[in-house]
Amino acid sequence: MIRVVKIGGRAQQAASLIPALAAAWRASPGALVVVHGGGDEVTALQRTLGRDPQFVDGRRVTTDADIAILRMTLSGVVNKRLVAALVAEGIPAAGISGEDAALLSAEPIDAATMGRAGAPAHANVHLVRHLLQGGFLPIISPLARDARSDTGDALNVNGDDAAAAIAGALGATELLLIADVPGVLESGKVIATLDAERKRALIAAGTVTAGMIAKLEASQRALAAGVSRVRIGDLDAIADAGRGTRIVAAAEPQSFTSVLA
Repeated sequence: MIRVVKIGGRAQQAASLIPALAAAWRASPGALVVVHGGGDEVTALQRTLGRDPQFVDGRRVTTDADIAILRMTLSGVVNKRLVAALVAEGIPAAGISGEDAALLSAEPIDAATMGRAGAPAHANVHLVRHLLQGGFLPIISPLARDARSDTGDALNVNGDDAAAAIAGALGATELLLIADVPGVLESGKVIATLDAERKRALIAAGTVTAGMIAKLEASQRALAAGVSRVRIGDLDAIADAGRGTRIVAAAEPQSFTSVLA
């Protein structure tokens, strides 16, 4: 009964994040895994260093030089800040990256276009299971080892893709992708249930763009990997199992809930 929660965006800076994760852990100790992003901080450091961040469908174009920035920011600053805040709340959090113990192996998406950005090829969750069985809450940054490299090169993996791969390998009962909005929106309302066909229509219409596209694609991969339930929602969705947009493989009756619900 493992639950994987991926956090990122503005939600990662919210004052309510740590209490929400702490409450979820206390409700089901040993059954929660957190994957985090940190794109805003990576972007800020890139710009400070005179680089111009580029994205394709919500995924960051990554140069060789950018890998050092990502390791420093995601696996260093962001990961350890989350761990420290959770430990201060009395939660036994342990920070690792997808590079540790070959947790995530990835292959370049399109080296000519995306550079060192990768898609997960394999998730070896042995270390994650050890941490859970030992009573620790794994906090994971989404860098991966390059499956084609013999020298330990890394690839930048989108946090949603990383979370989907890890959830699939763990046989998670739920993957929850935290967004800056309460779910997938259409005409200002949250779509309660969304299937692959409807997803394609929303993307074609321009209703869903950028980072939400990455979330929807990762959601479908998680379902294909055997994850029982996938949702996209805001921080309140951590405690409220009925909140957000549920992603399904096949069509279900479409319904909407208010943005304020």
